[in-house]
Amino acid sequence: MDGIVIREIKKKDNPQIAAVIREVFIADNFPKTGTAFADAQLDFMFEVYDKQKATYFIIENNGKIIGGAGVSQLESSEENICELQKMYFLQEARGKGIGFQMIEICLEEATTLGYTKCYLETLPEMLTAQHLYKKAGFEYLCAPMGNTGHTTCPVWMIKDL
Repeated sequence: MDGIVIREIKKKDNPQIAAVIREVFIADNFPKTGTAFADAQLDFMFEVYDKQKATYFIIENNGKIIGGAGVSQLESSEENICELQKMYFLQEARGKGIGFQMIEICLEEATTLGYTKCYLETLPEMLTAQHLYKKAGFEYLCAPMGNTGHTTCPVWMIKDL
């Protein structure tokens, strides 16, 4: 994977990153309701992250989008907490260290944006992702934070930045 590039999202990336995220949910047979799959914002990722204190990164392999992840203010939270959001990779991107690298990039950006904590939600089936989150310093929570709308994601984690 010599042609790997990690960069900020561009408007032209919207259809490709939406397709990548949907493909991951379908291929891995993850729940479609109460998850990112059902988010209306999925088709407008550039616009969603084109605001202060938010960013989304795309992973390209020789021009093909193979994944992404971003950070933004935790919905309905008054605290200075961001959420690690929409971190999904096609099968061809997995097992190569890109996921951990993406987490590090997102956390570094979260710190630059002034956040003091980073929250995330995930599915119980996403054991590899949970392993990466723990490796990056995230710890499990007993209850959700904010109001993400992801009612089918009962695994909550947080990290001090």
